[in-house]
Amino acid sequence: MRFKSLLAYLFILIFLVWCVITFRSDIAQIRFAPIWHAWDAVLLAGVLSLGNYLLRVLRWRIYLAHLGHVLPTGLAGLTYVAGFAFTLSPGKVGELARGHYYQKIGIPLSRTAAAFFVERLMDLLAMLALAFLAAASVTAYDTLIWLAAVAILALLLVLGLAPWSRIADRVEDGALLSGALKKAAQGMLRMLQSAKALLTPSMLLTGFSLGLLAWGAEGVGLMVLGALAPNVSIDWATATGIYAVAIIVGAISFLPGGLGGTEVVMIALLAAHGYALPDAILMTLVCRLLTLWLAVMLGWLAVFVLRRNPILKENT
Repeated sequence: MRFKSLLAYLFILIFLVWCVITFRSDIAQIRFAPIWHAWDAVLLAGVLSLGNYLLRVLRWRIYLAHLGHVLPTGLAGLTYVAGFAFTLSPGKVGELARGHYYQKIGIPLSRTAAAFFVERLMDLLAMLALAFLAAASVTAYDTLIWLAAVAILALLLVLGLAPWSRIADRVEDGALLSGALKKAAQGMLRMLQSAKALLTPSMLLTGFSLGLLAWGAEGVGLMVLGALAPNVSIDWATATGIYAVAIIVGAISFLPGGLGGTEVVMIALLAAHGYALPDAILMTLVCRLLTLWLAVMLGWLAVFVLRRNPILKENT
């Protein structure tokens, strides 16, 4: 995992160098003074990002409790946030590293993977719903968003209705698979069996609603950062839609943290809504600092704190 993290940070360094070389003329026009003049807006956007994290911690704790593992609020929060240290991995799969802590206190990795899988699914569904807010003004994404929404809803139906226990029994008893492939299939089926418990109507509504509120807060944060360019303004629906579309494109790119794809799309959409390019770049940089890099920083801080946690030390 550490080697993969180093590769991710190397990619980031290369990406930043490329940005400086490619956009040096636009970067030279950026005025950073608005950050100090609109410090209260930047602070509010940061608070909204923290609200995003708290809502996702709450959802995570609900998921684990529903799977039969009730954790103290502090431990659940720290272990969840610790996953942010690896959020720069492609598709954020590195966040599964939090399963390392749960194994020490008797929570099987299959349960952690199930909660992570459903969490990612609910996040994607919430982001797609928020992206509809921008679909009216950015029609180029309309068809893509509709197709993705239909695909996700179909996947939810399959995951919620498929008889995973019977499928697992057939894999166990059958000779169609063998060796490592059979073991991998059994692990996947155990995860899906656990995930099915989180895909009941009530849990779907809970997970989706909390995801909608959490990611909606980040979108409102982008609107608040509009104070960095006071001559132009966008409403909360447009800002949330822009943020959602940018994050979705970044996720589709499968690059670490969506770096590159997310920023380019966010800058382009802000520019399309009247912001001068230097202002759009500044807003995007501050937004990503408060949403991505703040999470990474808190993640490593949580990792450091957990190293001193007596509960985890006793079970090491």
